[in-house]
Amino acid sequence: MKKFLLILSFAIGIYASAQEELKKDSVVVDTVKYWSVLGKHSLMINQAAFSNWVGGGANNVGWLAGVNYNLTYEKDNDLWENIIVLDYGQNDTKGLGIRKTQDVINVSTNYGRKFSKSWYFSLGAGLQSQFAVGYEDGNNPAAKKISNFMAPGYLNLGMGITYRPDDNLTVTLRPTNGRWTFVLDKDLQFAGSYGLKNDGDTSLLQFGFLGTAQYKVKLMDNVHITNTASVFSNYLDHPERLVLAYGALINFKVNKFISSNITVDLLYDHNQIQKTQLKQTLGIGFAYTLNNGVKRSDRKDSQWWIKK
Repeated sequence: MKKFLLILSFAIGIYASAQEELKKDSVVVDTVKYWSVLGKHSLMINQAAFSNWVGGGANNVGWLAGVNYNLTYEKDNDLWENIIVLDYGQNDTKGLGIRKTQDVINVSTNYGRKFSKSWYFSLGAGLQSQFAVGYEDGNNPAAKKISNFMAPGYLNLGMGITYRPDDNLTVTLRPTNGRWTFVLDKDLQFAGSYGLKNDGDTSLLQFGFLGTAQYKVKLMDNVHITNTASVFSNYLDHPERLVLAYGALINFKVNKFISSNITVDLLYDHNQIQKTQLKQTLGIGFAYTLNNGVKRSDRKDSQWWIKK
């Protein structure tokens, strides 16, 4: 009997201990509900073939792969949003060879502390660059090299306020923002290249105002557009030379795994080239959305882009 009571007491002790551990684990797991994870993976393919075609044309095949993640933590007065955008594409045309068609690295993080309805004091950073070498003459490898990984690369770090009335609109204004331009390719480190002051310089520091905005619109069922815009003014040198950027992504969703994307990007940066830059892409292919099912906020509106 004593042995039985001893074993029973021991078993009860283990059970009670297990329950305490379970409670602790439950608390840890419960915090996951404050994280929203939305990831989009895509692989777009385009191809054209010609044989005795009087109208002419060159056989070509191209591809574009992309990863787009939005990781957001939202609880009480805290809002922490992280965005990762990686895109790369190539086209192989008969007689011309392989050319780069898309090359994007864009990573940003922004933390905000709410001080009023829809308004946050915020601190954030962002990195922009590309993966591979870029050339003049339509990315012709035989032409002059004009860019490379982290040449240029841009790092922004600053603080200000963020306005987010709903999940469709986010506006961030940073009156204090440091902007570092990096040129880590020795072949491009000469005075005037991306604003460098002297030959051999690897970076340029600017300090000024940065404003960014993102606006999402549902045009119709399965057709969505995401607009992004930014403006930067350097307080230290020629503040009137604004760095302006606008991007639009139109997504046509066919089904769970097939979609088509159109992108349009406009950029004006006096330190790059004193002309307006334009880039446009169109592709159709495979797309998959990873979604943990957690909404970015408790609001019931504007959740269309995380619905399958």
